[in-house]
Formats: sequence, C-alpha cells, structure tokens
Amino acid sequence: MGDTGSTDSTGTGGRTVTLALARAINEGLRRAMEDDPKVLVMGEDVGKLGGVFRVTDGLQKDFGEDRVIDTPLAESGIIGTAIGLALRGYRPVCEIQFDGFVFPAADQIITQLAKMPLRSLGTLKLPVVVRIPFGGGIGAVEHHSESPEAHFTHTGGLRVVACSNPADAYMMIQQAVRCDDPVIFFEPKRRYWEKGPVELNAAPDLPFDRGRVVRHGRDVTLLAYGPMIRTCLEAGLAAEEDGRSVEVIDLRTLSPLDTELIFESVRRTGRCVVVHEAPVFGGLGAELAARITENCFYHLEAPVLRVGGFSTPYPPSRLEEHYLPDLDRVLDAVDRVFAF
Repeated sequence: MGDTGSTDSTGTGGRTVTLALARAINEGLRRAMEDDPKVLVMGEDVGKLGGVFRVTDGLQKDFGEDRVIDTPLAESGIIGTAIGLALRGYRPVCEIQFDGFVFPAADQIITQLAKMPLRSLGTLKLPVVVRIPFGGGIGAVEHHSESPEAHFTHTGGLRVVACSNPADAYMMIQQAVRCDDPVIFFEPKRRYWEKGPVELNAAPDLPFDRGRVVRHGRDVTLLAYGPMIRTCLEAGLAAEEDGRSVEVIDLRTLSPLDTELIFESVRRTGRCVVVHEAPVFGGLGAELAARITENCFYHLEAPVLRVGGFSTPYPPSRLEEHYLPDLDRVLDAVDRVFAF
C-alpha cells in the first residue's frame, strides 16, 4: 500500500505520483500537519500501529506522540476530547476505526459537535474532522461494514463528504482540516488499495462543496459516492454495448448537496438512478430522489430509481456479495429506467 511511483508532471514544479487511496489520505494528513502545528491526529491505534488500515502510518514517528495520539478504546471520549481541543484552538482529526464503532460517539457528534457553533451564534468554532472508513467488501462482519452516512446527513451543523479516488482523497482531507465546520469524512475502505495519480503540489480543482462529473453521458444520470463510483463507471462502460450513454456524477459532498450540478445533469438526460451501499429505505437516495422530483419534474422521462443495500443488519461475510449493489443490479436499474 505504501509503494508509490512518481513522475514529473508539467515541468513547472508540480509533481504527480501514483498512490493508493489510503496512502493519499496519509500524504494529505502529513501536508496538513506540516502546514499547521495546531493539527492533531487522534484515535485508536493511529500512532505506533499506524491505524488498522495503516492510513496514519509513520505520522507519529515524524510528528511525535503529542500530535499523533493513541487513545483508549472509547469513541465517545475521542470525540469529546476533540471538542475540547477545538475550543482551545486546535484542529483535531479523529479516526473512528470502523464505521459501526461511530455509534458510541453519536451523542457527542450529534448533541455537541454539530450544535455548539450555532448554539453560540457562531462565536465558537469546532474545526473537528471525524474520519470514518465505511462500507463493505472486505469480508468483515457487522460493525465493520456499515454505511451510516444518512445518520449524519440528517444532522444539521455537520459537513459530510466522501472521497472515491486517491486524487480527491489527498485534496479533500486537507480541505476538511482547513474547514472551520465539523466534518464527517467517509473513506471507502474497500478502495483503500486502489491506486491513481495524485498531483502533490496542485491547488484544489474543486471547492469542498462541489461534486464532479466523472463520466459524461446523454441518456441517464447515475448519482453515487465513495465505493460505488467504480461500480457505476463499470456500468456506464457496459451500457455502451446497448447504445446507452451514461453520465456518472461523484457527489463527493453529501451535506450540503451540490444540487446545481445534479439538477443540470438530470434535466439534460431526463433519467436518474441513485446508487449507494447503504439500505435503500430512508437512505440518502430518498432525499436525492425527492429533490430531483421537486425540481426537475417536467424534465423527467421516468421516476428516479434507487439501488442500494437491503433493510437488514449487515450479513455474514459469505453473503455480502448478495447484499451489496453490484454491476448487474446497477445495469438492471438502468434497463428499468428506460422501460417507462
């Protein structure tokens, strides 16, 4: 995961390297800590071990135990401590080891972190980043393969984002650290080892609250984020064989949504499918479908369809391939949206 290849990009001082997504986050955190001595990293095993996925590997060695802090196994204590540090002028980056472990910290996140800035009429800033590896696909059990994003998009006062590729991971983690609002930063754990080009010295090409068109198309819009971006890109390629032109949008920001980008695409294509790993019932796809229907009704050729997990606890690992949306389920939804 730590191996990289580098090439000189433009000859103007920029440098493009090939990084795995996990290493890209590591490099982004390193850059943020170099730029601001108030940036701290804290969590279970983030120091000497480098995190269970090795995302923080080497940071404690280079920045010391005062800035990369191994905490007790107490998620509520991690977030509560981060809130106190943020009130004293620090910028803590908290790692929740696995997605399902965030729920013991939900009280601190929802009741305190999200509400304190507004409760103080903006006089208090809480620049806390909560990093959460999320989603399935690694052969783990419940509590290790959850997709809890809807809990936090439903909570006012939080920014919620999800990266899907190394370049965005590198840049978005730095943007999250610089943001004065609390940020829930979702990382697609089954994509941690996938590699891509990262321009280390570039400025952000998109603001923090904007999505990205990752595949242009004319006939149907696929909306996704995190681990499902790769699946949707594969679906777009496969749909070409049936003569269908699929546009894929990486939402990147889940709250607030980049509705301008979404509506422009759907009004142009007339069809939309939303894809996420989380259960369909009450998921982010429901909010997207509602907003698209309210704002693009007269442009739609078909209802907005959703593809996601089932309304059950996450299954044993031998069944997760049946639970998680895959290429066939996405293509089936594309077929159905053309049947109207």
